[in-house]
Amino acid sequence: MKDTATYARVQLKPGREKPILNGNPWVFSGAVDRIDGLEINGQTCEVFSSDHEFLGMGYVNPQSKIPCRILSRKRENINRDFIEKRIRQALSLREGILNDSTTACRLINSEGDFLPGLIIDRYGDGIVIQFLTSGMELLRDDVFACIDSIMKPSFIVERSDSATRHEEGLETTCRIISGTPGDTVEIRENGLRFHVDLLNGQKTGFYLDQRDARYLFMNFTSGKRVLNLFAYTGGFSVAAAAGGAVHVTSVDTSGPALSLARENMALNGYDSMPGDYCKDDVFHYLNTTDSTWDCIIVDPPAFATKKAMVGKAARGYKDLNLRALRIINTGGILVTFSCSFHISMTLLRQIIFAAVADSGRQAQVIAQINHQQDHPFNICHIEGEYLKGIFLRITE
Repeated sequence: MKDTATYARVQLKPGREKPILNGNPWVFSGAVDRIDGLEINGQTCEVFSSDHEFLGMGYVNPQSKIPCRILSRKRENINRDFIEKRIRQALSLREGILNDSTTACRLINSEGDFLPGLIIDRYGDGIVIQFLTSGMELLRDDVFACIDSIMKPSFIVERSDSATRHEEGLETTCRIISGTPGDTVEIRENGLRFHVDLLNGQKTGFYLDQRDARYLFMNFTSGKRVLNLFAYTGGFSVAAAAGGAVHVTSVDTSGPALSLARENMALNGYDSMPGDYCKDDVFHYLNTTDSTWDCIIVDPPAFATKKAMVGKAARGYKDLNLRALRIINTGGILVTFSCSFHISMTLLRQIIFAAVADSGRQAQVIAQINHQQDHPFNICHIEGEYLKGIFLRITE
């Protein structure tokens, strides 16, 4: 262990050490008593209780709403060897996911893989990376060195353009680091083909976290008319067609996303399938359509990005699903999601229950879906559990 004087020191207020001892990597500002020796935001630090008990290694940024994030609960150097160890540990969890039929997945899921502030996604033989925090930004050279050594990607795209970087005092950037990925890259997911816009698409280009949900959805679409709301580039639309749907309509506010959705349908041989690509606000579409559907996907963006927004978000989710329930046929399948960690699975069920009750319909929960293998979350870090989905069968 090198000289600890090179590290900043974070001391907590009395009684605020329990979350760290329990494994939570986040230290909120209200728990911090003092920070000493800070030279630059994101600097590696040691964390101590009010009784000067060592609690862990992390990095510190007083400008952030989460001024300290824990990297390790033991004294060790935070360097390239540390990063490489964590990356190799994460890759071992993904063994068996990537193959000839699935060529994209998440490799590093931030706190879920004990590397807070770092996202790495695999797209074919290249990767997309996000540095979300000042602490991980300072470690970027070590991260890139490990990527080149372990993964040997043909290209690297950096999508450090998340709004969270502003909260960290960082500028956003979106650029090609190495290689030539082209305007889009082609990936495969459970045998289906998709073109992905890595530089301009949402997240890192594709909603990789919905792979299992799309595969499950295919079981319910044979012979069905399908409505895909918040369709983005057509992930669920292609899955519906692959499952045997007879009509698929995709609705999204983004024209470029819908163009790519149309392209992805054609890429899989479904360009002649009856359906529509509607550039519209989903709430407006639901208010004005006179069509009914056998299967409806409701996959909105996060309605609650802050805890104070939960009440308004709950009303939004209820209204959205109530409108969907009014146009779904008896025997139909409604698949609904929340991607906000402020909306728990329990709360989402309560919201959907209220929507079903107000609709006068009857419904069965036939499946619930959460995080998949390549999007793990730390069991001590409930904030990392963001994705929840419910599959409902509308019985009358």
